[in-house]
Parts: sequence; C-alpha cells; structure tokens
Amino acid sequence: MSQVQQALSRDEILALLRAAKARSTRDWAMCLLAYRHGLRASEVCGLTFEDIDLKAGLITINRLKGSLRTGQPIYEHKGQPLFDERKALTSWLKQRPADGSNFLFVSQKGGRLDRSQFFRVFRVISESADIPPEKRHPHVLKHSLATHLVHGDVNLALVKQALGHRSISSTLRYVSLTDEQAAKAVQTAMMAMF
Repeated sequence: MSQVQQALSRDEILALLRAAKARSTRDWAMCLLAYRHGLRASEVCGLTFEDIDLKAGLITINRLKGSLRTGQPIYEHKGQPLFDERKALTSWLKQRPADGSNFLFVSQKGGRLDRSQFFRVFRVISESADIPPEKRHPHVLKHSLATHLVHGDVNLALVKQALGHRSISSTLRYVSLTDEQAAKAVQTAMMAMF
C-alpha cells in the first residue's frame, strides 16, 4: 500500500484527536501540531520553547531531511474545538512539568521526548481510536495533511510550503489524477477562456 493511500480520513483524524485529548493534553497538542503542520515525529520531538510564540501566534519549524525551515501561524480554530492549536498548547504548557529542559514535549520522566517514545504513544492513541493497524504510525499525519489539502483543491505551491518541501516534486507524490480528471480540467479552462 502506498503512503498516500495511508492517509487518515476526516473521521479518523477526529477520532484520533479525541483519543489523544482523552489521554493527555500533551498527546493532544503533539498529535494536533503534527497533523496541522505536517510534522515528522523527530520534528515534533525537537520543538523547543523558542519555536513557539503564543503572543505572536507563530510556530517555527526546523524541518528535517533537506526540507525548509518554516514559520506558520498557530490557529484558534473557531469550528471544531479539537483543532484549536492555541488552546492545546496553552493547556499543555500549564501542565508541563518544570524539568529544566528547553523541549516543548517531554517524557513522563522529564527531558526530551524521544522519537521512538512518540511512536509508541501514537500507536496507543491510534488503537484506542480504532485506527486500522497499517495507519498506526505518526507519519500518517503528514500524509493526511498533504492528501487533505490536495483533495481540497489547495494550490500545489501552497501545499509545498505548508509541508516545508524544498522541491515541488516532493509534493507531487500526493497527487494522483485520472485522465478523466485532467480532461475535465482542460475543458473547464477552455470554456472559461473562450
């Protein structure tokens, strides 16, 4: 099964965020940020206090694997409360133990949360949300965001920037079109022009 096919549906995203929030505010904030900003597990675990500016409403993401360093807004979602990043982060920061580390997400024993710990946490959350076993890895959140944006007809250049891709070719792997879709797009464009 390809990675694009492993995207979570809208209902699965909601179920996952509900399960994460029920487990802890840390887990809710981690999963929400990973989905909303298309973060890899290592990028989530590498976030520091300096990367989050709640006053300015900005998150700075140091992307890995040759991707861009990006700054993106932290949104208060007016529709579905599970997508309110500001609330998730504020709730977590109120509960976060003062362990002396600079990392945003810490383990239960204190200190930086390791990528493998995040994988285990995500697996437990996914199981409790009844996510299919083949989708129980945190990278599915990045794939889900990309897939949801592409299927939502968001301009590919904007999807590229949202995911922090340096090259549009990295973004294009989320696009799968049929000849019929291409023909319909050409016809629509021709009708609009002529």
